[in-house]
Amino acid sequence: MHDTNLPVTDYKADLVVIGAGSGGLSAAAGAAMFGLKVVLYEKHEMGGDCLNYGCVPSKALLSAAKAAQSARDAARYGIAVSAPTTDWNAVKAHVRKAIETIAPVDSQERFEGLGVTVIREAARFADPDTIRSATSRTRARRIVVATGSTAFIPPIEGLAEAPYLTNETIFSMPDFPEHLVILGGGPIGMEMAQAFTRLGAKTTVIEMGRALGKSDPAHAAVAIGALRKEGVTILEGHKAVRVSTDAKRIQVHTEHDGTSPVVEGSHLLVAVGRRTMLDGLSLEAGKVDHDRKGVIVGDNLRSRSNPRVWALGDAAGREQFTHIAGWHASVFARRAFFKQGTKADSLPIPSVTYTSPEVAQIGMTEAEAREKHGDDIATSSFAFHENDRAIAEDKTLGEAKLVIRKGSLVGASIVGEGAGEILQVIGVAMSNGLKVKDLTNFISPYPTRSEVVKRAASAHFTDTLFSPSAKRLVGLLQRIP
Repeated sequence: MHDTNLPVTDYKADLVVIGAGSGGLSAAAGAAMFGLKVVLYEKHEMGGDCLNYGCVPSKALLSAAKAAQSARDAARYGIAVSAPTTDWNAVKAHVRKAIETIAPVDSQERFEGLGVTVIREAARFADPDTIRSATSRTRARRIVVATGSTAFIPPIEGLAEAPYLTNETIFSMPDFPEHLVILGGGPIGMEMAQAFTRLGAKTTVIEMGRALGKSDPAHAAVAIGALRKEGVTILEGHKAVRVSTDAKRIQVHTEHDGTSPVVEGSHLLVAVGRRTMLDGLSLEAGKVDHDRKGVIVGDNLRSRSNPRVWALGDAAGREQFTHIAGWHASVFARRAFFKQGTKADSLPIPSVTYTSPEVAQIGMTEAEAREKHGDDIATSSFAFHENDRAIAEDKTLGEAKLVIRKGSLVGASIVGEGAGEILQVIGVAMSNGLKVKDLTNFISPYPTRSEVVKRAASAHFTDTLFSPSAKRLVGLLQRIP
């Protein structure tokens, strides 16, 4: 019900933003700094999913898990320590501290200090240029929909009645799980599986297809192998068909190669994907066309049916990453306020799965590139076990792989310690049109892991430089007086 007897305040704004996550906050802050009148609506937590239930708490949890694993690994460096034990309440306090430390940057007080009118209510379209909430009505020149996404709950028999967890509840669950069963072998599922295993739980991942299915298959296999070695059970090719509960246990009934394995655990985490949050927005009243992925927009992120409306982040129906929402806000500002021609796909998109080892990807995978360009594709790799820094730290698992077409970078994948940080060297190159040879033309400090990028680029030219014809040419040049 939208009707209310509360008094209504009328506003006029240059920009209305619905959603105070990464994209919405960036758009609101930018517009306010330009001196525009901005009204921001948020019905839940400032900072959105990333701050409160996603990127920040998950990485804080992973850091606690990494500390536990470091204690287990200390002996191989000659350090004797006792086996780690987990105080779940203290771990949760560490997670909360990370959120609370970052929260002021995304807070209502900060944005009101920037001049933004913040309304902590659910918003909906009243008509194509008016946004309505319980106590407000705002007419706007431009409207940004940045409502993000939430965990998708698949229609599995019995799941709705089971006490399942999602990313919104797992970081605050009262009891530490004895056996955490995870539906979904994507980045969230795999990160949480390794984290809870390292903290002392038994974990089982149930994946209908291939775990880390969007990553380079060879690099995904390296990470999967590392998780299995640490004790994570990963069941690929298992379809969950029914969930049942018995006392305090949860059973997930699966299908696999004509068999019906049952996985029983103490807790169940659903991590099979994300669903765009468009519920309650009354997009039809705003004449905003949409589908299940999000608002239907062009490469400029502008609604195809209502030119006043833009969609950012998950609401734009594209890649679901916090850094993409931030980039979308930049695209919006450049197009709406500076009339630049920047497009949502102007830059190659990076992604990182923060397991140990990390799996980092930018642009196309080798398989995607070969499907599009065929035999024009070449790859060049350099293994971490040949990197002196990795050897010194005894963390030599992984490699860097460049995907190349006619001397240009079309993609890259890295698996190994610090892969997400190393990937940024390649991201700068690809985003600025640099060639593979340009990655050989800088001095890399020794010893660093990022040197693998330079070595992978150099390896691309090895066959050419040391081919028989090249050797003959060198011999001829040496004879010239």
